[in-house]
Amino acid sequence: MPILVAGSIATDHLMHFPGKFSDQLLAEHLHKVSLSFLVDQLDIKRGGVAPNICFAMAQLGGSPTLVGAVGEDFAEYREFLQSHGVDCNHVHVSPTQHTARFVCTTDTEMNQIGSFYAGAMMESAQIEIAPIWDAVGAELAVISAYDPAAMVKHSAECRDKDLAFVADPSQQVTRMDGTQLAELIEGASLLFTNSYERELLESKTGYSTADIDERVEVRVTTLGSDGVEIVGEFGRVHVPIAQERARLDPTGVGDAFRGAFLTARGWGMSWERAAQVGSLLATMVLESVGTQEYTVEKGAFGERLAESYGDECAADVLPHLA
Repeated sequence: MPILVAGSIATDHLMHFPGKFSDQLLAEHLHKVSLSFLVDQLDIKRGGVAPNICFAMAQLGGSPTLVGAVGEDFAEYREFLQSHGVDCNHVHVSPTQHTARFVCTTDTEMNQIGSFYAGAMMESAQIEIAPIWDAVGAELAVISAYDPAAMVKHSAECRDKDLAFVADPSQQVTRMDGTQLAELIEGASLLFTNSYERELLESKTGYSTADIDERVEVRVTTLGSDGVEIVGEFGRVHVPIAQERARLDPTGVGDAFRGAFLTARGWGMSWERAAQVGSLLATMVLESVGTQEYTVEKGAFGERLAESYGDECAADVLPHLA
């Protein structure tokens, strides 16, 4: 099914620190931290929440439409995404701002310290969802992390026009206040967070977990190494992580999960199967440096599904892969 994915579009500057951040932080001096980490690796990669989700969908044969704001420096990135099956015809291009940048350092424990320059993303509120929805015949809109004002606006637009949407506040939980977060999630078909983001969302809004469950149809919470929990009227589903072969960089893992999960749901897969497909794709991102450096090959993907979740899972999923 055609899915609109609205969110940040950025270039990632990914660095590796050969040590532990925790060893450099003194508890009694956290109020005046001034540190510089000498890194031993720099990779410049394509990134941003929305393209990462779209790339995952396209790898599985989905039909994603990218929604967001970029600078005139986006041309090469656009060509790459289009060549991999992502519709970029509705991206807003700023004549004055650069495409956003994400600068992130990862330590040996997979902890991260990052900074995000918004650039053209701050023009995202100029975008309207409904005309793009109509143009592509969309069935779902994903409102993911980018300009908070745009996120709230687009959530309200979806409610007003009765368009099914996914609330995915992600990193912007730290930037948005309780009122914005409450407006973002109200009426969402799905809410995606990790466990820490969910607790912070609850703290800022004053909602309990039960309050949130009353406001969204389905809550999907990723739990790191403990897998993923899905809660809705059907009850509670827990899926463990897929078996890992390496742990190189966690950047974009959650985005890949979301893209694969939603694509599998579009196939008609159960919540459990969708989470299994999402968990495997997330693991494939963890095994690479960069958020769009993997390729889904039908045979190999089926083998890994069987390895992690059994032959029946692989048999259910394989017919849907290109």
